[in-house]
Amino acid sequence: MHGLAETAAGALTLEHISRRFGETLALDDVSFSILPGEIICLVGQSGCGKSSLLRIIAGVDTADSGRILLGGAQIAGGNRFVEPEDRNIGFVFQDYALFPHLSVEENVAFGLKKLPRRQAREQAAAVIARIGITALAKRYPHMLSGGEQQRVALARALAPKPRILLMDEPFSNLDRGLRERVREETITTLKALGTTVIMVTHDPEEALSAGDRVVLMQKGRVVQAATGYEIYDRPNSLYAAEFFCPFNKIPGIYRNGRIETAIGAFPAALGLPEESPALACIRPQAFRLAKPGEGLPARIRHSSFLGEIEQLAIKLDGVAEPLYMRTTDRIEVKPGDHVHLTIQPSGVLAFSQE
Repeated sequence: MHGLAETAAGALTLEHISRRFGETLALDDVSFSILPGEIICLVGQSGCGKSSLLRIIAGVDTADSGRILLGGAQIAGGNRFVEPEDRNIGFVFQDYALFPHLSVEENVAFGLKKLPRRQAREQAAAVIARIGITALAKRYPHMLSGGEQQRVALARALAPKPRILLMDEPFSNLDRGLRERVREETITTLKALGTTVIMVTHDPEEALSAGDRVVLMQKGRVVQAATGYEIYDRPNSLYAAEFFCPFNKIPGIYRNGRIETAIGAFPAALGLPEESPALACIRPQAFRLAKPGEGLPARIRHSSFLGEIEQLAIKLDGVAEPLYMRTTDRIEVKPGDHVHLTIQPSGVLAFSQE
């Protein structure tokens, strides 16, 4: 299947893409580049512009300003517009959009009509085999499970050997357990083929696990673009931090390179003026049980067993709202019990109090 590796033939570059719908600025000066063979996860809250951006890249919508380059060649912007069918960009839709009256092999071959019939049949058969759905080739969409339909949609998108593959929430219709397995199989396949991918998702865990890089959007703008580890460990804003992990937010004052709060002082490289208000954001998993008499005295408000983890609501002196602690340990406590806690410094992030 050497041919499918050519899907990485060119990288994509977006320069200052903006799009307005009436009074709504759906995309606001969006710029980023994708390396050949890279998988980018485009993530953000509903209405942040993710799907609008995919439509503009695909060519089914046009930007009001900015330009797009594919493999160094301009395909949109100014007076240049390459029609969607001539961009050689594949698309996997959220609902898969399979043709119900066509068999699996006919669905996969649908985008190969420009090829001689024999070549189209061979190319479709090759990608069907590569995706591992040869046994389904004669079946029709209504005879397939959700996971099987997703694989057929992927094969159909890859059959024309696209320069880049766009995926819009491709796993959201699957049950959780199946979603994780199909996602892992799909990413493994795309990596093996060297496919350049932009995948839209609303799921933070999916974005962190599937993407070589994560592009986080908010209100039509790119907030941060980084690897999963970097965007999780070093978010550049409170919005970025909270999108990927819930936090306990403790107000404090910035002094001498630290945030001083009611439950202690934490290192903070904020570059704020002295005495500025700031926030210490503590990850729930940063709390640890300490020996009696050590750490911070706390009282258990209630606990929730969540399977792999247990979540405890705790009350600390000097903090009005309950804080939340998460642990994989089995902690034998009940509401009203007194405990002592320490806080792992690596689990504390600091931001100016916006």
